[in-house]
Amino acid sequence: MTGRISDRSPAIVACLGYGGLVPFLGLAVAGGVLRTDAVTQAMIAYGAVILSFVGALHWGFAMTVPVFEDSGRRYLFIWSVVPALLAWVCLLLPPRPACLCLIAGFLLHYGWDRRLPFLARLPAWYLPLRLRLTAIACLCLLSNEIWIGRT
Repeated sequence: MTGRISDRSPAIVACLGYGGLVPFLGLAVAGGVLRTDAVTQAMIAYGAVILSFVGALHWGFAMTVPVFEDSGRRYLFIWSVVPALLAWVCLLLPPRPACLCLIAGFLLHYGWDRRLPFLARLPAWYLPLRLRLTAIACLCLLSNEIWIGRT
């Protein structure tokens, strides 16, 4: 968290971030071809795991970013567990509401992320990367939700 050093994400970050979309994309294609409950459940489960992961980023920010006061730090710790709790609830829902709930969770979390670069002086590449990853994950979940409606 050394500040806005570059607009371009490090290669490892880009590879891991975009690589994390491979299951979303593969399951979106499989959902359109196979339209099985197993594909739908795999998409929901992967979405829940990734939503939990992005929530954990805020836990890391709360522990390591020195600009936060105790109240801001406490707020980030609390917020960091919300995506995991929401993801867990999504695993208990029927497929259509689960996909929509995951989409809402990703969009809500991105909304909170939009506030972070100003507070934490994150690298300039962080927010654009998060937007692209969030948009593609949401589109894949939406495509799966559409396939659910057609079966």
